[in-house]
Amino acid sequence: MDTTIATATSNDVSPAATLQLHSIIPEIPDVAMELPSFLSLKRQCLGNSAPGEFFLASCPSIALHVLTTCDLDPRDLAKLEATCSFFRKPANFSPDLELSISEVAALDICQKRAIFKRMGEEERQEIKRKCGGSWKLVLSFLLSGEFGNRREKSQPLAGPGHSIAVTSKGVVYSFGSNGSGQLGHGTVEDAWQPRPITSLNGIRIIQAALGADRTMLISDAGEVYAFGKDCFSDPGLVVQETKVITTPQRVKSLTEIFVVQAAIGYHCTAVLSREGRVYTLSWGKDERLGHGTDLNCLLPQPLLGALENVPVVQIAAGFCYLLALAFQPTGMSVYSVGCGLGGKLGHGSTVSEKQPRLIEEFSLLKMEPVMISAGAWHAAVVGRDGRVCTWGWGRYGCLGHGTEEFELAPKVVEGLKDVKAVHVAAGEYNTFVVSDDGQVYSFGCGEANLGQQGGVEENTLTPKLVSSLKEIKERVVHVSLTKSVSFPWTGHTFAMTESGTLYAFGSGGRGQLGVKLGDNMMERAEPAKVIGIDLS
Repeated sequence: MDTTIATATSNDVSPAATLQLHSIIPEIPDVAMELPSFLSLKRQCLGNSAPGEFFLASCPSIALHVLTTCDLDPRDLAKLEATCSFFRKPANFSPDLELSISEVAALDICQKRAIFKRMGEEERQEIKRKCGGSWKLVLSFLLSGEFGNRREKSQPLAGPGHSIAVTSKGVVYSFGSNGSGQLGHGTVEDAWQPRPITSLNGIRIIQAALGADRTMLISDAGEVYAFGKDCFSDPGLVVQETKVITTPQRVKSLTEIFVVQAAIGYHCTAVLSREGRVYTLSWGKDERLGHGTDLNCLLPQPLLGALENVPVVQIAAGFCYLLALAFQPTGMSVYSVGCGLGGKLGHGSTVSEKQPRLIEEFSLLKMEPVMISAGAWHAAVVGRDGRVCTWGWGRYGCLGHGTEEFELAPKVVEGLKDVKAVHVAAGEYNTFVVSDDGQVYSFGCGEANLGQQGGVEENTLTPKLVSSLKEIKERVVHVSLTKSVSFPWTGHTFAMTESGTLYAFGSGGRGQLGVKLGDNMMERAEPAKVIGIDLS
């Protein structure tokens, strides 16, 4: 909130008054200043302090400016309210004179988010109600979505044979296999060199999802663009001819939904609205992913059952199943729906679920999930405390528990007990974890997919530091890897550093690494720098 406006709307200040933040305390170097008497008042922040005992009580706009510009965590704002009456009493600021300063600050920070900016007042009040009646909780809801999805930040995505990179400015680069036009350049020719999709000029993209031969992009206006194999044809036909779309086209069936994320799995596609509602667009085999429509219906259907009135911040899709990270005032939780083969739903069995069901194991582990990742046959979660859980089919050691056995419910990866994780990515038969100090660990199938020096051929059953990424001497912040199923080529992986530098390794025979390989080379076992993309 602009401090001039905030001060002018206070009941104690005339409309003509302005506050010049840069002149609050003159900058006179090396000169001792005698502070005015009002700055020497007793410092007291606890309890019901009398007016004047807390300096900022006389200049609340300064406090609001600091809270807003520092982008404090919602929990920090709540702690301020809990320990100081100044922060919990009505601040007398617009748009609601009854809001506390910490609540106004939370609202101001929300308004910086692209998704929130486009909401009308009724929509804002509705999401506030769903989140528990507080702007601090709404802010927590928005930040949780950004953390899990890198929404509005740079992100590389490794798809089945092709790749997408979205910059923080919303520019989209694509490269790799293009037999169905999934690169969006208007052709069906493969390309190893990253190129921006020029038909999207003027449209800011904040999210992307990749599937076999198709791509979906989400704009900051909540619009969904798709290209490649047409999986959104007119419904009602028993047999549909697959179309090839070579440039991004708006998905008409989603025009009434403000979409913030998409997830493409095998036999399933889902989107997440800005209000936290999940919709599925394809049938997901017999389970139909939470709705009971006819198998031929390709229109978006809202996910029914337990999540109807619970806002979701992140979705992830694998082989005929879907994970949803749900937001509640008491903390985050994970729901799953779809095919239970291999135990990948996390409910302690291999039974499939036709409607979303809460994964109860996290409560028993006393772990609050903050990020989810759905591989083809296994899943992974990062907790607020930095622990990592995996479950599902453990083939090749992709769960990191030292065996190749199934895990029917989430289990903490003990090999990471000394690591505080901030990011996890599950692929087809491998998993990557990024720690808070930027180190990367991998485990699972060792066929040039783990980034280990020397080209690991044996399977890695427990987490192992990716030493080749450590040698670049820069913190890694994000990893993306392929989670294809029965594809004619193996997967590939991207690692992005905090400066926006992108490294790639794995299969690259169709140009999906963004790195030109030598003659007769089909893959790289160690990371190579991708040139031509600015992800800073």
